[in-house]
Amino acid sequence: MNRTAPGDWCAAAIRRAGTPARTAGAVLVGLAALGAATTAAAAPTVITLTQVACQFLESEGNLDRNYRTRAKADCDAINAKTAAARVAEARPLRLVAGSYVFRVTNRDVPYELGFWLRAATLAGRVSQPSVSGGGLGTGKTQDYAITLVPGEYVYSCPLNTTPDYRLVVTR
Repeated sequence: MNRTAPGDWCAAAIRRAGTPARTAGAVLVGLAALGAATTAAAAPTVITLTQVACQFLESEGNLDRNYRTRAKADCDAINAKTAAARVAEARPLRLVAGSYVFRVTNRDVPYELGFWLRAATLAGRVSQPSVSGGGLGTGKTQDYAITLVPGEYVYSCPLNTTPDYRLVVTR
């Protein structure tokens, strides 16, 4: 594949086009192609997460533990007993630095949920990005966009009281 700088490609198209009308058309086509390539390259990666009672499915190897909850307090009690062991078994999510959309779904929890991704340490919260939000009613999906830099993060739902699942971002 011949790789040329965008300006070189446009100049070559203008030389080949010849007439002013053709030149304008060639420039517009060239700019449109360049814009489409730039947009496609910049599209964020989508990470899908599904919340069920007291957990994120994907974070626990897609193992639905079939917890039952009617309120946050139910998950507080369940996770007080089980969260440490579950997080120890869970593999950290590993990503490279870049733009992401975390697409979070409340599959069947009967109350409103949210999502919170932040640095794993208080010191990291000064320099690492975070994203959070609520409003996830039963059956609803919401996107959370973020550009991640290298570091260690955790993500959870404070309203469903899930464990803090690990996320490691590398260069």
